[in-house]
Amino acid sequence: MTLEQVTSDQRRAAKAINFGLIYGMSAFGLAAQLDIERSAAQQYIDRYFMRYPGVADYMQRTRETAREQGYVETVFGRRLYLPEIKLSNPARRAGAERAAINAPMQGTAADLIKLAMIAVQHWLDAQKLSSLLIMQVHDELVLEVPDTELELVKQQLPQIMAGVAQLKVPLLAEVGAGNSWEAAH
Repeated sequence: MTLEQVTSDQRRAAKAINFGLIYGMSAFGLAAQLDIERSAAQQYIDRYFMRYPGVADYMQRTRETAREQGYVETVFGRRLYLPEIKLSNPARRAGAERAAINAPMQGTAADLIKLAMIAVQHWLDAQKLSSLLIMQVHDELVLEVPDTELELVKQQLPQIMAGVAQLKVPLLAEVGAGNSWEAAH
């Protein structure tokens, strides 16, 4: 299957599986989120960890590092301290472990979007454009762009956003345009 053949429902299911497993979601929770049988959700989980054993390794290493250090870090060095990681209470410790696994990824994503906001605003200012950066929603930036600047912004924005950091995997950014946020998707 090529990337172009992936449907929006398949992409939604993949995101649910990826993020759900990192958050410690059970087969029951994944089944409810995808509206599928629990046994099918368990098969997704089992196949995922067989296909991507590095994810389970990452999760275990991150738990261990968090227990040893008492914190985890984003790629950019921002720390999340986890005092509950050493508690004897299993529920509270498990919550801290889930936070330890999630924080480096979500925190790095937050760092990246902040860097992108700064880079985009600098570019808008340097180009003396009328376009306005009006808000950020998760990993998206929303701009108001006059029609006369639309093609330039659509061309430059992905490069600016993807260029804020050099990671082991390339950063990709896409642009949507429309009269509303919903229409731009």
